[in-house]
Amino acid sequence: MAVTDETLLIAADTRRRLQRMTDEQAVALTMAWVEAWDTLTPLFNEALLDLLQGAPDRIPRAVVARNRKLQAALRQARTVLNELTRGANEVIENSLADAVLDAVQSHEAILRTQLPPEGAGVAFNLDAPAPDALDAIVLRTTQQIHSATRPLAGWVVAAMRKELIKGITVGDNPREVARKLIRATEGHFNGGLARATRITRTEMLDAHRNGSLTSAKQNKDLLTGWKWQCTLDRRTCPSCLSKHGTLYPVDQFGPEDHQNGRCARIDVTKTWKELGFNIEEPADTFPDARAWYDGLTEDSQLAIMGPTRMQLLNDGKIGWEDLATLRTADGWRDSYIQTPVKDLLGSVAG
Repeated sequence: MAVTDETLLIAADTRRRLQRMTDEQAVALTMAWVEAWDTLTPLFNEALLDLLQGAPDRIPRAVVARNRKLQAALRQARTVLNELTRGANEVIENSLADAVLDAVQSHEAILRTQLPPEGAGVAFNLDAPAPDALDAIVLRTTQQIHSATRPLAGWVVAAMRKELIKGITVGDNPREVARKLIRATEGHFNGGLARATRITRTEMLDAHRNGSLTSAKQNKDLLTGWKWQCTLDRRTCPSCLSKHGTLYPVDQFGPEDHQNGRCARIDVTKTWKELGFNIEEPADTFPDARAWYDGLTEDSQLAIMGPTRMQLLNDGKIGWEDLATLRTADGWRDSYIQTPVKDLLGSVAG
């Protein structure tokens, strides 16, 4: 069950391919959102200038809410957002099959780096999942994406409307007031982009993980389980760092990291002796997360943990395993997040 340097290289290549896929999707979504806002800006500008010209110092909310041009601009924003949502769905759906197939191919490549060489006298035939099983992953993920993006337009327009009618202090320059309001409204509009991008990235990663899980089940007799692998850098969160290297059953989905997570599943074969080969196995090179963290500079440790969490860990008041907490949320799978500092302090005080 030795994870070799070759195993880690293939896993790193897989992560890079997935990152490239999700980056391309993010670029496509961003371009669509920018173009859409460019079409909406003149509508909001005209409505706000019409409302502000000759207005008193402060315009009542009811007056703003009833303004016909502003209402028309918000209706158009909803129409545009519905179109963007459909486009976002298409962007990810076009890549889902590629991601699932990549997972199957990567799973096989990772297993072959851990199995005895062909010179040992036996060739292992790895079983690929049935096409129907992979199609089911794509269909299920597509349905999840539609469910997650369906309320997007209403949520964004409600935030934009709230921003526009919360009360306007006009002052001496209506055009400057209009510019500020449009900038604030654009921020809410782009909140939809952030949410769509997060949904796209996370669902793509989970589809890939489901592809790996399905492939692993086909070769269960060769496996002892899978290891949680996080990306070891200054951006790694304490939760993912604490889960790195933990071993899970073959049939368990994962890693259940947080939204926008960068963790990966590394399937691990049985030992060569368990597979019937009485030959020396190479040393395992899977990195130790705690040893990696302990070797960092204090500044890098602080960037990952934050001051309070780092102090509690250094003082031995919390353990490595206390850094992660399983969270259950409506409309989202269970996921491990970094344990809030207030919860850590509460456990210490208790």
